[in-house]
Amino acid sequence: MKKNLFSIMFLLIAVSLSAHIQLPLIFTDNMVLQQQSEAPIWGKATPNHKVEITTSWNSETYRTTAGPDGSWIVKVQTPVAGGPYAITFSDGKKLVLNNVMIGEVWICSGQSNMEMPLAGWGQVLNYEQEIANANYPDIRLLQVDRVTSNRPEYDLKVSTGGWQVCSPATIAGFSSTGYFFGRNLHQNMKNVPVGLINTSWGGTIAEAWTSGETLKNMPDFRDAVQRIETKSNEEILQLYRQEFKEWNTRMIDADKGIVDNRVVWAESAFSDSGWQEMQLPGFWEEKGLADFDGVAWFRKTVDIPSEWNGKELLLNIGAVDDNEITYFNGVEIGKTDGWNVIRTYKVPANLVKSGKAVITVRVADTGGNGGFHGDKESMRITLSAGLSGNSSFIEIAGNWKYKTTVDFKKSGKAPQSPENNPNRPTVLFNAMIHPIVPYAIKGAIWYQGESNADRAYQYRELFPLMIRDWRKQWNSNFPFYFVQLANFMDVQNEPGESDWAELREAQLQTLHLDHTGMAVTIDIGDARDIHPKDKQGVGNRLALAARALTYDQKITYSGPLYRLYTLEGNKIRIAFDHTDGGLKTKDNQPLKGFAIAGPDHRFYWADAVIEGNEIVVSSSKVLFPVAVRYAWGNNPICNLYNGAGLPASPFRTDDWK
Repeated sequence: MKKNLFSIMFLLIAVSLSAHIQLPLIFTDNMVLQQQSEAPIWGKATPNHKVEITTSWNSETYRTTAGPDGSWIVKVQTPVAGGPYAITFSDGKKLVLNNVMIGEVWICSGQSNMEMPLAGWGQVLNYEQEIANANYPDIRLLQVDRVTSNRPEYDLKVSTGGWQVCSPATIAGFSSTGYFFGRNLHQNMKNVPVGLINTSWGGTIAEAWTSGETLKNMPDFRDAVQRIETKSNEEILQLYRQEFKEWNTRMIDADKGIVDNRVVWAESAFSDSGWQEMQLPGFWEEKGLADFDGVAWFRKTVDIPSEWNGKELLLNIGAVDDNEITYFNGVEIGKTDGWNVIRTYKVPANLVKSGKAVITVRVADTGGNGGFHGDKESMRITLSAGLSGNSSFIEIAGNWKYKTTVDFKKSGKAPQSPENNPNRPTVLFNAMIHPIVPYAIKGAIWYQGESNADRAYQYRELFPLMIRDWRKQWNSNFPFYFVQLANFMDVQNEPGESDWAELREAQLQTLHLDHTGMAVTIDIGDARDIHPKDKQGVGNRLALAARALTYDQKITYSGPLYRLYTLEGNKIRIAFDHTDGGLKTKDNQPLKGFAIAGPDHRFYWADAVIEGNEIVVSSSKVLFPVAVRYAWGNNPICNLYNGAGLPASPFRTDDWK
């Protein structure tokens, strides 16, 4: 009897100890709840147990009962901004969240330019001083881990443990764009607390951030979504392996550089006399291979000095977009997948002979820009560390021979691996957005598009669809502000086509969606760095849109946006919205960046003059103009601003493909 009584008492104690609230990681100490809202709070408890939540700002207690699976949710009424407060949870055992603030909550999402921290793999302008000055206890940060999932997840992965107070100790690794946005709001809204949720992942595509339910409305993604939703992880992996094996066999069979498993085009004795020439580094789209996605082989002959004979070398070829295999005198010495990775390979001493040597690089580009990028100083051969010689290095930038072989647009792109691959439809929404829903937020900021630049016309539908999807998930028409792609890559000497310009146009068109705003950054990019360091400018321009459109501050928030054009003889007159303070050039120089075309669709650089709040464009080479483009290029030279010092968005009056 005593034994049975002891067992019953032990069981009751065990149940009591386990009967406590479990909260998702979006609810922790230091968090910010959206002010003046019915903020949902949810979690798990012992099934069918009563749950009580008491808030210290009004001492009100909210009661509910956990369901059969232990899940529960309540909505608490939040006051005006303030704090700190405490929230107490109980289902027989108490759990208290402390240092809770009430304020404005914003999601910060996108790819690497949103992810880019103040310091670390990215370093913003004046980063040391920015970090030292980041003492804002009423700004709170939640850093979401980068994970994928084929199914919608309940909880986030958060390595930091939860919300953190903004300080020099916590800010360095956080989104710089998000931080500068939040700081601007905080400073210009009487120090209202600001909560920033950074859920971003570099190099990712917009369809990965969209729910499967919504994405199936686009025929381009329907099959991929259905595969993810209906097959197990192992089935998806097995299917990928089979598809990749079949694809790889087709590509090798189609590659004229490989014959009977011999890498013929890499052999030193092979004659490349009939190949074309290209100056490297530089994306091949800018060097004569416009609109080519596929495999191209590059060869260069160099002279190895006698004192290097039999010594190990380091071969540096810079960054290659996307994947490559590198050979030295016909022998493979390295290969790398990834467009933004610097390649440095060791050349074994036994391969190094004085005299002529041939370097061959097989480059495979699956979309967007392809080939070599970076500075010419990143392309050279040196002795391996610790070795000495009279020759310090051999420059290999400059003239290379090249030949294309496999066109992916005809033969098909490689299937994508599902193993922690973020570039698959829905997988980032499932893991990094769905667990946040329905946390009360004020709005979202977004910096993405680089990874969709080769599909700009599709982005015209996809991007607004993603925004509407998020709003549907939250059941809220919350404001959504985004960054238009910055200037990047080489300047085009003549007017021409540009994937990045088309993507910027798709972003501009997204402003037709209500409660949206766009930060134009065509003037604060970097030709050599896809991650420009002026994130202060980016965050502040996003904050201008939020302050004007969401918080009703009477400020100018946008640069000039194209509205309409009028044909006037041999000229075209352009009218704009957002001409606050009039139109001007920032440098007081003549207008730059305008091009004009006639019925032949051939564009010429144009003369452009400001007349009031309009611009008149013409060229002596175009007698009957029909179209104007402005800042239409990857990295255009342009200088149109309004009186508030905000740049005009790139645009075109035509819709020619």
